[in-house]
Amino acid sequence: MKRIALFLILSFSQYLILSVSAQDDPIVMKIAGKDVPRSEFEYNYNKNNTENVIDKKDLEDYIQLFINYKLKVQAAEDAKMDTAKSFIDEFHTYRNQQIMPLLVPTGAEEQEVRAYYDGMLKQLDGHDLRFPSHIFLRVPQKSTADEQAVKKALIDSLYKALNDGTPFAELAKKYSEDPQSAARGGDLTWFGPGQLVPEFEKVMYSLQKGETSEPFLSTVGYHIVYLKDCKQLEPYEELQPKIKNYLESRGLADRLARQATDSLSKVRGMTAEQLLDAETERLCAEDMELKYLVQEYHDGLLLYEISKTQIWDPAAKDTTALEKYFKKNKKKYAWDKPHFYGMPYYTRQQQDVKAVAKLLKGEPEDRWTTKVRDAFNKDSIMIRMEQPHLYEKGENAYIDSLMFKVREGKTKLRKEFPYAGAIGRVLKKGPKQWTDVSAQVVADYQAECDRKFAEGLRKRYEVVVYPEVIATVNKH
Repeated sequence: MKRIALFLILSFSQYLILSVSAQDDPIVMKIAGKDVPRSEFEYNYNKNNTENVIDKKDLEDYIQLFINYKLKVQAAEDAKMDTAKSFIDEFHTYRNQQIMPLLVPTGAEEQEVRAYYDGMLKQLDGHDLRFPSHIFLRVPQKSTADEQAVKKALIDSLYKALNDGTPFAELAKKYSEDPQSAARGGDLTWFGPGQLVPEFEKVMYSLQKGETSEPFLSTVGYHIVYLKDCKQLEPYEELQPKIKNYLESRGLADRLARQATDSLSKVRGMTAEQLLDAETERLCAEDMELKYLVQEYHDGLLLYEISKTQIWDPAAKDTTALEKYFKKNKKKYAWDKPHFYGMPYYTRQQQDVKAVAKLLKGEPEDRWTTKVRDAFNKDSIMIRMEQPHLYEKGENAYIDSLMFKVREGKTKLRKEFPYAGAIGRVLKKGPKQWTDVSAQVVADYQAECDRKFAEGLRKRYEVVVYPEVIATVNKH
């Protein structure tokens, strides 16, 4: 009897929890048998209607877009697109970028920054930091004795000029063979022990602020060093932001995320992917925003894949259908101003303008550039071509001059290509064939195919919307 009572209590408690959950996040619609909670719909609706979104949709319009979106995702899943290795790899890349940083222990980044600072202190080993300027004359290891003597004579003469009062920066800019520092009057940057060749470091630390060394030879050449400044390493609190920014620029966050993932994988006896699968489930259960962000990556990739393979690519490749669509909707592409569809070209010799026109007469447009290249540009560029393009009157000065007989506004041609011509068609009221406006026709036909595809999915899958719950969106 006690067991029965306990069972009833537990069952009733579970019922209460589920009821409260359902009240907090009711179902706004059911698509292909799957419930869509209000929180998911709100996440997507609000994200697509922020202040930065240009094409905002009201709630009723967005409902239809959202349904089509979910239906395409369902169709992609039914087609097993989510099982393809390429999909899994790409989705995991997106997902891991969100999940892995959340596995990094609290304070790990600060420990790295502190360790870097402590390393700087250790490397200094009680020394201060030094800011040198130098005049440098390169002496390659394979240089002859005579070549070395020439450099030695020059560095000595520069040192004498310094002693005679010539400014250090002036000589560094004119004679130093270290281009980067020479441009700054010989200035290098702050250095500590172990960062420079030993001969240079020894001399640098022997100088007082404002002193200049005698010429000396290192393994790379002759130097004269001027110690511009020196200082102690700043306190950690002062350098912490700079060190952090530096380490972040060198991939600190990614490194810590990989380390945390590898460490947890070993502790739990899992592969990295198994760990990330488990942590994704745990973290998404705790954070609704994260859950829907990960789902957004997943569904977005499927939406792209099914749209590309079932709608966009087939529509763009079906030239027969594109031509038929264009003829049916020809009035849609009419225009007020005359247009020219064709290819401008520019020649070195005046006679080549007519020669190109004769060569291309009757040739299909997709052969123009090949024909000109084979006939004129095999050994050198004699004809400069632009890609075939649709020009509106007033858009291109030379097209206006050549094809629309406009005298004003002709721009100056390049000196090496002083003559211009064009091959193509003047279109006064509108395009004659779909290829004249191919980009627009393809986009419009893809949109129609997309609409028909969505209509087919609505016949294939059941969709139920709950208006009473929709009415509470963003109002609870």
